[in-house]
Amino acid sequence: MRMTSGALLAVLLISSSAAFGQQTGSPPLAVLVQPAEARPLASQREFIGRAQALDKVDLRARVQGFLGPRKFKDGDLVKQGELLFLIEPEPYQATVEQREGQRSAALGTVANAEVQFKRAEELARTNVGTQQTLDQRRAELIAAKGALTEADAALKDAKIKLSYTEVQSPIAGRIGRANIPPGNVVGPDSGILATVVAEQPMTVLFSVTQRELLEARQGGTSGETLTARVRLADDSLHPEVGTLDFIDVQVDPRTDGQTLRAKFPNADSRLTDGQTVRVILEEKQPTKVVMVPQSAIASDQSGAYLFIVGPGDKAEQRRIKTGAERDGLVVVEDGLKEGEKVIVQGQQRVRPGMVVAPELAPASNQAPR
Repeated sequence: MRMTSGALLAVLLISSSAAFGQQTGSPPLAVLVQPAEARPLASQREFIGRAQALDKVDLRARVQGFLGPRKFKDGDLVKQGELLFLIEPEPYQATVEQREGQRSAALGTVANAEVQFKRAEELARTNVGTQQTLDQRRAELIAAKGALTEADAALKDAKIKLSYTEVQSPIAGRIGRANIPPGNVVGPDSGILATVVAEQPMTVLFSVTQRELLEARQGGTSGETLTARVRLADDSLHPEVGTLDFIDVQVDPRTDGQTLRAKFPNADSRLTDGQTVRVILEEKQPTKVVMVPQSAIASDQSGAYLFIVGPGDKAEQRRIKTGAERDGLVVVEDGLKEGEKVIVQGQQRVRPGMVVAPELAPASNQAPR
């Protein structure tokens, strides 16, 4: 059966009318919206830094002898003045006793020389003794006192060397592993016995370019207006807040950078000497900025944009200028006002001017860190 041209045209008109009726009768596209919210946000900058102990001491042997049993376990917390190593003290104790004997003999010589000098002085005053004898006794007394001074110095030196047989920690901190086993002969050339690091507090050194430093100073930023945070290798934040306490007086001519130092409490020992971290400098006084979820923003050749729901539930495309990103939120510096309804879900199917069915997205209590 062949269809005439008129019948074919009628069928097409009926089909078009049905399709148009289906399109116009379909419900509006459901989307989730979230009002643009003004939140307090502190300006911050991030730098690569390295943790450095405020105090660190390499323990070395200052006298020679056999190394005795160590007085600690690797990784122990040690106190200031705590005995850590003992180098055989017996030879040095014997030297001290020898020097004490020499000093006693020198004291006796001085006492005898004083008696002889006083006797010669009395005889010379009564014209019984000669001036020559008096001068000789005076010289003997001076020599005896000189010998006593030498004996005192030798005894002091012996006692100092004896004290060096006890290797004590000059600071409180955590001690690393021992590098030399007991029973070995050690001395000033034996190298480091162990290292003690003061972990509380811990400092972090990082470099800032001259441009960044000048911009900060021109903006009135200083160590008093900033707080410091540390981001660790697993992207977590060190729980303690630090302070900026030192700016180096010299600039590295190779990098044009200047070293800054921040100090952090380190009660849980998360920061370790030599550890690479990221330092976040943040203004203490935050300012309010309009922020939206990062997922609501798209971009094309003309830049970033998002969709809002305007009057009559019609979708509007807004070109925006974005700023800092923080924890899934993006600062909108221009193009959006506080309170406008931003489409945060379903915007991929939205076209400008389309009527949508907005529903309020679940509130997020997350505040930017």
